[in-house]
Amino acid sequence: MSNIVAIVGRPNVGKSTLFNRLTDSRKAIVDSESGVTRDRHYGKSEWNGVEFSVIDTGGYVKGSDDVFEGEIRKQVKLAIDEANVILFVLDVSEGITGDDEVVADMLRRGKKKVFVISNKVDNHVRQGLSGEFYALGLGEPYNISSISGSGTGDLLDDVVEALEKDVNVEELEIPKFAIVGRPNVGKSSFINALLGKERNIVTPIAGTTRDSINTRYTAFNHDFLLIDTAGIRKKSKVEEDLEFYSVMRSIRAIEDCDVCLLLIDATLGLEAQDLNIFHLAEKNRKGIVVVINKWDLVEKNTNSTKEYEEKIREKLQPFKDVPIVFTSALTKQRVLKAIEVAEKVNESRTRTIKTRELNDVMLPIIEHSPPQALKGKHVKVKFITQLPTHAPSFAFYCNLPQYVSEAYIRFLENRLRENFDFNGVPIQVFMRKK
Repeated sequence: MSNIVAIVGRPNVGKSTLFNRLTDSRKAIVDSESGVTRDRHYGKSEWNGVEFSVIDTGGYVKGSDDVFEGEIRKQVKLAIDEANVILFVLDVSEGITGDDEVVADMLRRGKKKVFVISNKVDNHVRQGLSGEFYALGLGEPYNISSISGSGTGDLLDDVVEALEKDVNVEELEIPKFAIVGRPNVGKSSFINALLGKERNIVTPIAGTTRDSINTRYTAFNHDFLLIDTAGIRKKSKVEEDLEFYSVMRSIRAIEDCDVCLLLIDATLGLEAQDLNIFHLAEKNRKGIVVVINKWDLVEKNTNSTKEYEEKIREKLQPFKDVPIVFTSALTKQRVLKAIEVAEKVNESRTRTIKTRELNDVMLPIIEHSPPQALKGKHVKVKFITQLPTHAPSFAFYCNLPQYVSEAYIRFLENRLRENFDFNGVPIQVFMRKK
């Protein structure tokens, strides 16, 4: 199961700097385009061999200087619901403020492990000042400087220890499918249509979050775990920050699954928020099936499905080799079809291609369309092999890997897709020195 560490606190205490420090060793898995996973607010970190995701909640608070108390409350509440461990960042040079007390009060009532971070401790005088934070009743403060990195090693040792204990859960050796998407796209209806009368042959397994359930589905010769992010928490009357809400909901499900079924509302089409969740799954190297739900509500003519599909693929560029299934949860139309497609994607994602077969297919293609010569130097690819990774990746061994362009790598990826079925599966191509 994935581990999530959330960084909380009021604005300008150094949350983003700490985030950058923690995720520096691994490139944050976010696209730079604005949207759900906004720049630098969701990334991967690793310490002592334990991998975890880091979320900087501050990135989602609107209006950094005069944040409404309610806005911070919402972020902290979501962090308490979703994260395994919470890092509560305070500024030692300012001491405890009213906003800090509001956050501390919520954290005390939550049941999650909280680490109190006394940030900006960059001299001996400030080390003494952090004693004030004991008054928050959340345990001993960790003296760190996010900028220089001092004190972060001891903090991470303890964070990782808390995480390891938290995630010791026996894993079932069956595929895991996550139903993801924006709120109100019909995730609950889709799951009800799938489970419907077969509820008696379904075993509920306690989920990782407060109210999400992982369900084992064994009807019609299928056997998989359904990770359900649907209908969790009704939207409050207060205007929610939907981007943050959706991404927090989706991250754990995406990280824990093998294949994501991304539900899209047919009446709205593919919106920026859907794309962000799609890219999150792609960057995590998960299988993806795009499910167009509520198709019964769309005015249809003979070409409508094809046209609709083309528009969707255009928006998914460059990774458009993804299966698209049109369903209606209401009429149960093609709901099982979506699951069958997910199973096929999972098979492709876990398939190993023999080295000889790879070379027999790809080397003649490369010979016919070699990489462009650069500065009079010719790239010669000698050998190709699949790497032993959790999602398909391939190493092309050649004399001058540094001269191979991104466009040519994309060309190789497309030829791999054409010759071996990787529909719905993100693949990676690496050029390596022979």
